[in-house]
Amino acid sequence: MTEAEEAAQTNQGAARVQVEVTGCAAEDAHTVFSALNSVFSSDRATDDAPRGSAGSGPTVWAATVDVSQSPAAAGPHRLTGPVTATFQGGYWAVDRLRTGLASVFTVEEVGATSGDQEQEVQLRLVPRQAA
Repeated sequence: MTEAEEAAQTNQGAARVQVEVTGCAAEDAHTVFSALNSVFSSDRATDDAPRGSAGSGPTVWAATVDVSQSPAAAGPHRLTGPVTATFQGGYWAVDRLRTGLASVFTVEEVGATSGDQEQEVQLRLVPRQAA
């Protein structure tokens, strides 16, 4: 994609990705959001540690990530186990987020639903071994 095409994507608000993390410990959700903040910027502060809910249903933690800037370099982050996260946004934005996270975790696609302008992708994030 050329710089002009990237600028057009950014100007149209297509550089935001909705992220949902569920089915894991609050500690792992915090690790995922910290990793996202080390690579891109988001509406979730780095020190905003997720907490579990008191109910018996699943807890869903969410953030909106802005991928308009090139991803920053980041090293591996520790997880207690694999985490599945859902990413929803434009094709370009979701691909950029996936590429940025690949420097932090091993990223495996679990499933995807495609629309005309957007896609929803479930990714499994696995701890990456330090080089």
